Amino acid sequence: MYNLLIKELKLGVNPFFYALPFLTGALMLIPGWLYFLVILYFCFITIPNMFAGYKTQNDLIFSSMMPVTKKDIVKAKIGVIVILELLHIVIAMLYGILTLKLYPHMKYFFFAPTLGFWGLCFVMLAIFNIIFISIYYKTAYKYGAAAFVSITATMLFAGGAEWLSIQNSYFYDLFKGSGTDNVAVHLSILIAGIVIFAIFTMIAYYIANKRFEKVEI
Repeated sequence: MYNLLIKELKLGVNPFFYALPFLTGALMLIPGWLYFLVILYFCFITIPNMFAGYKTQNDLIFSSMMPVTKKDIVKAKIGVIVILELLHIVIAMLYGILTLKLYPHMKYFFFAPTLGFWGLCFVMLAIFNIIFISIYYKTAYKYGAAAFVSITATMLFAGGAEWLSIQNSYFYDLFKGSGTDNVAVHLSILIAGIVIFAIFTMIAYYIANKRFEKVEI
């Protein structure tokens, strides 16, 4: 399993995708920007291009020729996805901390980069994972429909969350008003988001594993 994961990280992922989080994360420095997009770029750019590369390289056939189980193949692929997602979020969070320092009195129309916001980002990626991974492993080859449906779902979540934070006074105050100073609440949202991310990803793994077992290579 470890060697298969290393193979994915070295051969399956273009080095550009390791640099991309630093480039997209820098967009956090734009004052008052729509920060959900920073994480969504992972869904827009990294996943479609990475899985297009897998398809072009006949990675499925190559992996099946190795002395590994189908379960390990699924686990390694999901492991790479999660590593890249965490890379995007952690780097964006570091930029977000700098943003809060640079603009301490900024009035936000969209979400501010608070701990609670990052919790919502984890939920958004959880939704992406359970949809994309589950659909993709119906064939373990065709990624277009999986990417389209999962990206649409994450955009709807981000748009709905932004709309709620603007229209609902409670959420507006929590994320953009005096509630932004309530560290305990925002930390709770972050922890809840991480838990949801972990649970959804594990569910996606079990669904993918069952579906991949039925795929004839």
